[in-house]
Amino acid sequence: MKFLRSGFNRSHETSEIPAAARRPITAYDVARAAGVSQSAVSRAFSPGTSISKRTLSKVEKAARELGYRPNAIARMLSTSRSQLVGVVIPPLNNPFYPALLEALSAAFGRSGYRLLLFTSQAQQSFDPLLSEVLSSRVDGLVMVAAAISSSFADECKQSGLPVVLLNRKTDSRDVSSVVGASRVGAETIAKFLHAGGHRRYAFIAGSESSTSRDREAAFKRYLIKHDLKLHARVDGNYSFEQTGVVMRQLLSMKQRPDAIFCVNDHTALSAINVARVEYGLELGRELSIVGVDDSEMAGWPVFDLTTYGQPIALMAEHVVETMLMQLDGKLDFTEVIVPGELVVRGSARIPKWGVSGPPERRIWTPNK
Repeated sequence: MKFLRSGFNRSHETSEIPAAARRPITAYDVARAAGVSQSAVSRAFSPGTSISKRTLSKVEKAARELGYRPNAIARMLSTSRSQLVGVVIPPLNNPFYPALLEALSAAFGRSGYRLLLFTSQAQQSFDPLLSEVLSSRVDGLVMVAAAISSSFADECKQSGLPVVLLNRKTDSRDVSSVVGASRVGAETIAKFLHAGGHRRYAFIAGSESSTSRDREAAFKRYLIKHDLKLHARVDGNYSFEQTGVVMRQLLSMKQRPDAIFCVNDHTALSAINVARVEYGLELGRELSIVGVDDSEMAGWPVFDLTTYGQPIALMAEHVVETMLMQLDGKLDFTEVIVPGELVVRGSARIPKWGVSGPPERRIWTPNK
């Protein structure tokens, strides 16, 4: 039996080793070229470790010349860490969440970590998602999704997985959280609307989450304290479409509200859309709408939303700090509350006092 070898010509043989067969450059090679120890090379490519500028410069120069790239798999095996942090997040139709993800990615990236996303839906059973998270070799988990029950976080922590709640919390002292100042923010909004001379207050809530619950409770508490009544309360379920439905209900009332506090900007943008486009109302005069978050879209002229801002970058930094301390065994529980400020724009009547700052970013501060 004969075998035909097409295109084979011994005259084309060469003594050169193909690039794919060459021995890969190792940390040992870099250490020899730089004249440093192998541990120094490891420290040079491990974020957060201590190394002198001179040694770092020598290692980086040798690595560039040799074409060395750190082996992430080898590092994972040596440290027992994947350098991955999971993030459970709701659908990204709310513009607050993409901005939050960007801030988290940048903050964790500076510490050598990357994000692995797990999306959740409302009323989703957490069992399949829990299995997916626990089988993904993430070093820790950041939970943003309000629709996922608090027991999900408890299950993860009991399995040995560090968890940080972001923009939400549980009533127990078992799971750490980083949140905006929901209660202070809601009270500030109530003071702002009261100072603007409003009389019929409404609240558009989200789903049953700690965030919505805290904001509503603080808003009501201020109204009761000042002998004011909550004229109406509806649930937008954090949905743009559902908020549109309940907003039409509010504006169809015989005595409609003259001030509406929305649980977040996503809800407020839907409310503005209905009020302006469908009912032709002039915001800031006939009706005031205020949100929470200060998302990028809130500042668009078409919305011009007055909102209590949440400092996303600072919140992300606190999440990273909390997560790393848990991973290092230096922290069991903490609750970080990050203060914000009320950004004044055209969607709400502006009080005669308390406004400061340049025209592009005016802030309202209540009297003490």
